[in-house]
Amino acid sequence: KKSEIWKILILDHFTTKLLSSCCNMSDLMKEGITIVEDLYKSREPVPEMKAIYFMTPTAKCVDAFICDFKLKPKYKAAYVYFTDYCSDELFNKMKQSCAKYIRICKEINISFLPQESQVFTCDNPGAFRSIYSPHCRQDKGKTLETLAAQIVTLCATLDEYPGIRYKKETVFDDTTLDNAKQLAALVDSKLAQHYEMDDNGKKKGKTQAQLLIVERGFDPVTPILHELTYQAMAYDLVQIKNDTYKYKSKDGSEKEALLNENDELWVKLRHMHIAEVSEQIPKLVKEISATKKQPDSKITISGLAQLMKKMPHIRKQVAQVSRDLAVGSDVEGQKVKDPMRTLLPVLLHPHNTYDKIRAVLLYIFSINGTTEENLNKLIQHVKIEEDREFILNWKELGVPIISSLLPLRDRSQEETYNLSRWTPVIKDIMEDAVENKLDTREWPHQSESPAAWNGSGAVSARQKHKASSQDERRSGSRLIVFVLGGISYSEMRCAYQVTQSVKSCEVIVGSSHIVTPVELLDDIQHRPVSFLKD
Repeated sequence: KKSEIWKILILDHFTTKLLSSCCNMSDLMKEGITIVEDLYKSREPVPEMKAIYFMTPTAKCVDAFICDFKLKPKYKAAYVYFTDYCSDELFNKMKQSCAKYIRICKEINISFLPQESQVFTCDNPGAFRSIYSPHCRQDKGKTLETLAAQIVTLCATLDEYPGIRYKKETVFDDTTLDNAKQLAALVDSKLAQHYEMDDNGKKKGKTQAQLLIVERGFDPVTPILHELTYQAMAYDLVQIKNDTYKYKSKDGSEKEALLNENDELWVKLRHMHIAEVSEQIPKLVKEISATKKQPDSKITISGLAQLMKKMPHIRKQVAQVSRDLAVGSDVEGQKVKDPMRTLLPVLLHPHNTYDKIRAVLLYIFSINGTTEENLNKLIQHVKIEEDREFILNWKELGVPIISSLLPLRDRSQEETYNLSRWTPVIKDIMEDAVENKLDTREWPHQSESPAAWNGSGAVSARQKHKASSQDERRSGSRLIVFVLGGISYSEMRCAYQVTQSVKSCEVIVGSSHIVTPVELLDDIQHRPVSFLKD
């Protein structure tokens, strides 16, 4: 900061994503960064320039850093910033190899991705398989340790020291699924260690926050349901990579629409029902034409309009069946008496294989399991005899095909559109947590929650701790919900809905990664190569 000299910024793959989620190149240039380089790629030496290294504290990153200075230094000096705690072993390795070039070495405690304003991930899609796949469980302990360390950096960034609760472990086929319990214990231990080390010798007390940890199997329905809200439906149906949707404009040129929170229009539309979006987009196109706003707005609007056209109308039938099976009643509120009769139209129609698998799973969940004979018939009908793990492997998540789901709250009067009758279980959990109604037998305390989570039936806005610059925008306490093994876009939406309705509590939701229905099914089946969607 003291120097006016231009500097080089060197990033690894994770920190590249992290920085991209927070700022752009022009922001970096204002801070004196002239170029951004990849830590792992071959680079030309620039011995007259100083380099800032922002990287994860892994052996791979440290080795790549040492290579830059060991024989012939590539840069004049190095300013090293680690995303989180760097082990003594790695630190000493750096010190022995190139101490004279290191001007600064700091741990800044940001090893999570801020996906949206109320959503974070640990950017670890492999976590699902290492925790749940019978072929990869040797990595489970290491994965849980890494996730715990990342959750601690989230809490540190938010300046929170939350009370921790977890969804009680499930027992199935003599196997106990206690991953949430293990993760809660790790986070609790690492948080205590962090705040003892971090606060100048003064121990930090609990803040007005609560952290809930659940496993992916707590709600098997939501992540495979055929969604009809804009964001969830778009990511389910359309090829969107790195939040970028590519489309062709009227003149045939290829355009890109970046679906993130820098786009106010996307933020406004993303949680709406598709029918409402269909009404809104033509109005917005007219408004923009009338006001003659900047071309960027037109590109965004036309990109979203193109995205709408990609949503197939045939989706309506399979979505209708999905919701009837999930809720147990049709749009008129009539109980589904024969779920197989409801399922048959989807099986008989030439829907793609994934859609049929999802419908079959919802059928099985809706009747709390089926016979082996019936299951074999369904598998034959969908033609997945060689890929029956799509259905059978749900047991690895503690969701056997003979299990029952959690009792669901009646929300029949809440929704505007009939096709959105299913409410994710996570929304019930968030509301119960905020109202202090979570059953302690189902949600044991790993560490006691602070006073704001009182017994009066609501989080008290009066009991918030002294606001700092980091949390001026919130008016009360925080609830952080972490889903181990992937979170769906539908569940992300619930964080905003509950925050909006409660006002006195901000809900933040996170996971190892975000999943679409197809990605989750591929992980459950666990084959390296997925068969074609169509």
